Amino acid sequence: MDKLTKIFKSMALISGEVELEAVLIELAQLGKDLVSADRCTVWLHDEEAAENWTLVAQGVDPLRMPASSGFVGTSIQTGQVLVIEDAYQDSRFNRLIDQETGYRTYSILTVPFQNAQGTYFGAFQAINKRPIGSTFSEEDVQLIQLAATYAGKAIENNLLHTELIKTQQEMIEVMGQIGESRSKETSNHVKRVALYSYELAKLAGLPKKDRDLLRMASPMHDIGKVAVPDSVLLKPGRLTDEEYQTMKEHAAIGYEVFRHSKRELLQAAATIAHQHHERWDGKGYPERIKGEDIHIFGRITAIADVFDALGSSRVYKAAWKDEEIIAYFQQQAGFQFDPDLTELFLMHFTKFTAIREAYTDL
Repeated sequence: MDKLTKIFKSMALISGEVELEAVLIELAQLGKDLVSADRCTVWLHDEEAAENWTLVAQGVDPLRMPASSGFVGTSIQTGQVLVIEDAYQDSRFNRLIDQETGYRTYSILTVPFQNAQGTYFGAFQAINKRPIGSTFSEEDVQLIQLAATYAGKAIENNLLHTELIKTQQEMIEVMGQIGESRSKETSNHVKRVALYSYELAKLAGLPKKDRDLLRMASPMHDIGKVAVPDSVLLKPGRLTDEEYQTMKEHAAIGYEVFRHSKRELLQAAATIAHQHHERWDGKGYPERIKGEDIHIFGRITAIADVFDALGSSRVYKAAWKDEEIIAYFQQQAGFQFDPDLTELFLMHFTKFTAIREAYTDL
């Protein structure tokens, strides 16, 4: 009952986890605890690359091997559970890793798991039953099979969620590029704004989830420009008051594009499109909100967008020099821009110029 409880607690924990790395690490720890193994890894099959891969720790590059290689490859391809008493007595075992690390592999338990279509796409692999010299029992097999049943569903849901997010991100990037192309700017503008925004959010201490959300949504900041007439959008000289009012409508238009969506990513895009021209002193548009009433995403994107605009050549102006840009932000801190965010931006100015240079316009 204790082990069943551990399985259900682990599954409840990963059900709300969006990072695949964290899911795999948690499942590996679960497998290790369930069968008293020295080590446990969770392998996934990469059909496109014809490889199986796993993680040993978060932030560490994945380990990869050919899809047909070893016990894992055999288990995933055949759907078989493999209980190996002594790996060195089996020709499928590759001793090279043991030789490089000084580790000695004895017993191995490999259990594959399926997706909703019944296709095997991964496997648990537990190594060295404790105490060393013991072999994995039928009870161990049943426990890992039970865990594998839930793990397959959890991982598949995570992969589907990740694919959905990637699809939304690609759509947003393409739409952002379309919006910028109408004003004769390159797609690198939206890439740079996304990277500037992510870097400033990181410096400001935003959680990774929020940083990623901001990076993915910020390319939509000017999507409303698709509705601005060319006579205004592409005018090389100064806008008249009437033309400026027309240009300002792009913030509200961008908001309307996304505001009805229930997707977190598109909600963030709506907020950014709506608020990235608001000012800290309340003199911005379209709602004239001020200070911290402006969403942090809007305040960050405002700095990122203006920095890129000032440092880039446009139809109506030449690019500013860095010292001119620095002076402008110093003057506008507490007026146009959040003073704390502006201070962080200026303290780490070279980080942002490095991004600009890496994604420069040809």
